[in-house]
Amino acid sequence: MRTIVAAQSFLDKYANLFTAVGTIIAAVVAVVLVDRFLVHRASSLAHAVAGDRGLSRDAATRLRFARRAIEAIIVLIAFAVALSQFDSLDRVGRTILASSAITAAIVGFAARQTLANGVAGILLAIVQPIRIGDLVTFEGETGTVEDVGLAYTWLRTGADARILIPNERLASGVLRNDSIRSPTVAVQVSVWVAPDAEESVAVAALNAIEGVSARIEEATHEGLRLLVTGAPGPPSERLAHEGDLRASALAALRAAGVRG
Repeated sequence: MRTIVAAQSFLDKYANLFTAVGTIIAAVVAVVLVDRFLVHRASSLAHAVAGDRGLSRDAATRLRFARRAIEAIIVLIAFAVALSQFDSLDRVGRTILASSAITAAIVGFAARQTLANGVAGILLAIVQPIRIGDLVTFEGETGTVEDVGLAYTWLRTGADARILIPNERLASGVLRNDSIRSPTVAVQVSVWVAPDAEESVAVAALNAIEGVSARIEEATHEGLRLLVTGAPGPPSERLAHEGDLRASALAALRAAGVRG
């Protein structure tokens, strides 16, 4: 009898702790189940709609962002419920709420960048100026969109480096997306020649290359910048085609005796 009473006393004493731990464990299980469910549904939808080609870039981007948003909401709710089980934290919470205006100002100022990135991430997921797998150029950096997260977007460059761009900066900036609206993209490079070079000879040498057109884009005291345009190609091959086009243009200029 004493053992039963002691056990009940122990359970009553630490009931809040058990509830808090159980809530966190339940949240972890829920996150795992949601993750597996959405991944399974995405796989089933891909086979039903697109055969073995997988989901479209639009659907893959929205699904991945939605999955992370749902998981984040589950975790936040679980921690809020767990913390509410402790009276000492409740008293702290009531004290904080009593000065809610000051607290809101401090938290809002401290978390402005984080909240802005989150809102921008939602905007990117809905409007989708970029999608997972797109080849984009942002502030001089070119790469393939590898992931659109809640706060950051990941780019993978041709050198297999990873670039993290805050979503707020990406949503408010100007970017080039070569993988949207059209299955092909123009291939253009700039080539500089000496200021005293014969521009007509240089342009003629470049235009003699099959499938290439060239024009004078800029003239400065440092030289002439020629814009060379090649045949359109798939966005995923743009960087390789630009390298080949630049090499062909320089070889043609050297063959024509034009100094770079």
